[in-house]
Amino acid sequence: MTVVIATTNQKGGVGKTTSAINIAYYLAKAGKNVLLVDLDPQGNATSGLGIDKDNLDVTTGEVLMQSSDLAIAVRPTGHKNLSILPTTPHLANVEVELASGNDKFTRLKSALESVEGYDVVVIDCPPSLSLLTVNGLIAAKYVILPVQAEFYALEGLGQLLETMKLVRKGMNPGLELLGVLPTMMDSRTTLSNQVYQEIKKHFGDKVFQNTIPRNIRLAEAPSHGVPVGAYDRWSKGARAYKAVAKEVEERLKVVR
Repeated sequence: MTVVIATTNQKGGVGKTTSAINIAYYLAKAGKNVLLVDLDPQGNATSGLGIDKDNLDVTTGEVLMQSSDLAIAVRPTGHKNLSILPTTPHLANVEVELASGNDKFTRLKSALESVEGYDVVVIDCPPSLSLLTVNGLIAAKYVILPVQAEFYALEGLGQLLETMKLVRKGMNPGLELLGVLPTMMDSRTTLSNQVYQEIKKHFGDKVFQNTIPRNIRLAEAPSHGVPVGAYDRWSKGARAYKAVAKEVEERLKVVR
């Protein structure tokens, strides 16, 4: 059975897409057949895996509008076991069109149910509580919540957790928080450590034991169109995401 994980946080710049790409990459490296779904109109996961957005005929937008099958839109990434459902900024227009559809909340869920052969699907949701994000949450079984180790980290999280609660109550009662992932950690600073303790206080054992440090290699990798593990596998960022992906696997064994 395919495990579907949504990576989400309505606050931008917290390492959400970086986390989606690199967790997907390391799960694929561990032998899982992984599909990364780019559900963010910015298309950063698409470009971050070296896909040229100008040469895409079929994308997430066409799949959600049901003018194309998901299997046709999926592309290989050049990394073993890792495929992507790419997107372009056109997805923002699709969201407007989608709003008038009867099944507007379940389009992605329906599309994913039609494909086979994947062990894990990782959805990179937009940095907003939009119709697209709700589609991602309804399609998913688990949520990974990246949270930046900075002063405003916990602001707005209540709203996201409330949205998850409504989704559980309505259309996806099985939705679970798999883990909260502290990102951009700088253990040398008091602020990072204070924020980390606050996150632990709020989420307890839902917080991943491994955290993601500030790391220049993580920032550089997307401009080369590869995950950090393919760019510099010995970097701190690569080792951190490898450890997190292993922890994701361990958590999935416990909760499934």
